[in-house]
Amino acid sequence: MLNFFKKLFKNLSSEIKELPEEGAIIIDVRTPFEFKSGHFPGSKNIPLDLLPGKIDELKKLNKTIITVCRSGARSSSAKDMLLKAGINAYDAGAWTNLKHQV
Repeated sequence: MLNFFKKLFKNLSSEIKELPEEGAIIIDVRTPFEFKSGHFPGSKNIPLDLLPGKIDELKKLNKTIITVCRSGARSSSAKDMLLKAGINAYDAGAWTNLKHQV
């Protein structure tokens, strides 16, 4: 069972690594204060509570979205929200871990 999870996350990590090269957008769903204290270069800040109002705008971009936050909880919720709206999305978890994946 452990090998299954290692394989699953290894594949997701390698897939996320290629996404920015293919034009994916990184959205940090933390608060503006958290974002200002540090963020992944090139990421856009759309706090989780404002994300529903940005769905139509994001759909028009027709891009894959990678979500990040502080620990992975909010980014997971954001990914689910985007997927339900028909947007291709991946959750990279904590923004600080993204530098190891991209």
